[in-house]
Amino acid sequence: MPETTPSAVGGQLWLPTTAKELQRLGWEQCDVILFSGDAYVDHPAFGAAVIGRVLQSHGYKVAIVPQPNWQDDLRDFKKLGRPRLFFGVSPGAMDSMVNHYTAARRLRHDDAYTPGGRHGARPDYPSIVYTKILKELYPDIPVVLGGIEPSLRRLSHYDYWQDRLRPSILMDSPADMLVYGMGEKTTCAIAAHLDSGLPLSELTDLEQTVILLPKEMTPQPDDSNIVLHSMEECLASKRCQAENFKHIEQQSNRYHGATLWQVHGDKVVKVNPMYPPMTTEEIDASFDLPYTRLPHPRYRGKVIPAYEMIRHSVNMHRGCFGGCAFCTISAHQGKFIASRSKESILREVRQVTQMEDFKGYISDLGGPSANMYAMHGKNLEVCQKCLRPSCLHPRPCPNLNNDHGPLLDIYKAADAIPGVKKSFIGSGVRYDLSMHVSGNPQIDAVNRRYNEELIARHVSGRLKVAPEHTEDAVLDVMRKPSFSLFHRFKEIFDKVNRKHGLKQQLIPYFISSHPGCHESDMANLAVKTKELDFHLEQVQDFTPTPMTLATEIYYTGYHPYTLERVYTARTKEEKESQRQFFFWYDRQRQQSIVSSLKRLHREDLIKRLFPSGIQPSYRRDDYTDKRQHRNNPPKRNRRK
Repeated sequence: MPETTPSAVGGQLWLPTTAKELQRLGWEQCDVILFSGDAYVDHPAFGAAVIGRVLQSHGYKVAIVPQPNWQDDLRDFKKLGRPRLFFGVSPGAMDSMVNHYTAARRLRHDDAYTPGGRHGARPDYPSIVYTKILKELYPDIPVVLGGIEPSLRRLSHYDYWQDRLRPSILMDSPADMLVYGMGEKTTCAIAAHLDSGLPLSELTDLEQTVILLPKEMTPQPDDSNIVLHSMEECLASKRCQAENFKHIEQQSNRYHGATLWQVHGDKVVKVNPMYPPMTTEEIDASFDLPYTRLPHPRYRGKVIPAYEMIRHSVNMHRGCFGGCAFCTISAHQGKFIASRSKESILREVRQVTQMEDFKGYISDLGGPSANMYAMHGKNLEVCQKCLRPSCLHPRPCPNLNNDHGPLLDIYKAADAIPGVKKSFIGSGVRYDLSMHVSGNPQIDAVNRRYNEELIARHVSGRLKVAPEHTEDAVLDVMRKPSFSLFHRFKEIFDKVNRKHGLKQQLIPYFISSHPGCHESDMANLAVKTKELDFHLEQVQDFTPTPMTLATEIYYTGYHPYTLERVYTARTKEEKESQRQFFFWYDRQRQQSIVSSLKRLHREDLIKRLFPSGIQPSYRRDDYTDKRQHRNNPPKRNRRK
C-alpha cells in the first residue's frame, strides 16, 4: 500500500476532513472514514486522532468527519463518499450523557470537546444516531463502533438518564462490530482482515470485539466461556444483573479473560476477551506517531476547552489498578499498567517545548492515576491468575511493586530538558500507593522521597487528591483507603511546605450520595473536614455511569460480590439532604443542616459545626432593600 504519512502527501499535516482536502491529496476514495462526536484535535489524548494515525501508519488512507450535523440533509455523512473498507464511529472521549447532563439530570450549557465550548454539536447517544444514519445511507459498508460510550455499554447496563436497564448497545445500534477498550490493535486487525477481501462476519473471535450472533450459537459454560443471565432475566430480577456484574468486572481485569455471552431475545451478545496489556514498544509506537498536537486549522480562532487543559501535558501510561467503585478506567483500559519508555516520554516533552505558546511549564506528567507508572506485580505469573478488581483494596497486594523510582527519574530528566522551567503533576495522585510500606527498605526510602519531591517541586500551588469520603463504611464500598491515611498525608504535605517555605494548598475531592452513604455519614464528613479547616470546593453528587460497581449497587440494591443489600440515596430530596453537608459554611443552608441533625438525633454535631451558633442569613429581598437604602437614602425633613 502507498505511504500516506504527512511528509508524503504534499505537506498535509492533518488527516483530511473535507472533499477538498481529499482532492489536494489526490485521493479518489478513502480506505476508512472515521466519524467523531468530538472536534478533531490531532493529539494522542483524542481517540479518533489516535485511531486515524495508527491506521495511517499501516498504510491506510484515513479521513475524519468531526461532529457531523445529524439534523439537516445529512451532507456531512455523504461528503466523503463510501470508504473502501469500513466506517468507524467514535462518539467522543467522554460519554455523551455525562457530557450533556448533570447528576441532577439537568442539561449542561457547554461542551468541552466542541469549539467555543458550544453545547449541541452532538446528539445524545451518538453511537446509535451516527450508525443508524450510515447504515441507511450505505447499508453494504461495514460500520465499526468504538470509544468510551459503547465500550461501557457492551452488555446489559443501567442507564441513569432514562432510569432503566438497557440492552447491549449493539441491540440499539446497527453497527456490525463493537471495539471496546483501547482500540489500536483491534482496529488494525479489522482493517487487515477486510483488506484481504474477507467479510467482517467471519471475524468472530478477535480480541476486544463484541458481536451479535444467533442465540443458537451460545455455548455450554466452561472455563473459557461464561454465560451470563440473559437480558430478559435481568429485566425480571435485579439480582441477576448484580450477579452478572461480578463476572463482567473480573473478566475485564484479567490478564487472559474468558469470553462472555449474554442472550438478548433471539440473539446472543458475544464479548471476546481483552488483549493482554500493550508492551512498551507497542504503546510507544502509538504515542510516537506524527501528531501535530494541534486542533485542525478549520477551528482557527476558536478555543476547544478540553484541548486547552491538556495542550502542554504528557500522558505516561495507560491502565489503573485502583479499582474504585465509581470509576470506569479499568473497565475501558484494564487494570494492568502499560507504560511508555522514558525515551518516548521525553521526546514528547521536547515536542511540547517547541510549541509557540509554551512558557516553560509542563502542566501534567501523569496518567489515569499519576503515580502508577511502570508498576506491576513482582511475580507476573501470579498477576495472570488474579481476579481481584483492585490491587489496593481492601489492602495493597503483597505482590505489588510500588517503587516510585522510575517516576522520580522521569521527573528529573524532564525538568533538565532545555526550555522546561518546571513540570507539574496535574493528574490524581494515589497517596495510599506512595505511602504504602512495602517492606523493602530501599523502595520505602524512595517512596518517602517521592512524596517530598512531589509536594516540593511538582505542585502548581494546589495539589488535588481524592479521599472521596471520611467514613470507613462508605470508603469500603468505594474501594478507597481509610481517611486516617489522608490525615497522615496531610501531615506530610504540611511538613514539606514548612520545610521549603511554601504556602501550597491541599485540595481534596469528595462524593455525596454514593452507595452505602447515609445522611449521618455526610454529617460526620462535614464535621471532620471542618476540623481540618477545609471549605470544600471539589465535590460532586454521585452520578451512576454504566459498568461501574457503584452503578450496579445503585440500580440493583445489591452488592455484586456479596449479594447483600446496600442503601443508596435515590430521590432528589435524599440526595440534597446529603449534599448540603458539603456547604455547612453557607449561611443559607445552616438552618436546614441544624434541622437535619436534630432529626438524626445528632445534636452533638451541631456544637462542633456551629460552636458560636448559626449565623443570621439575609433573604434576597432584605439584601435588595438594604442595598437600595444605601444607594438612595430617604430625604430628611428640612426646616422651613
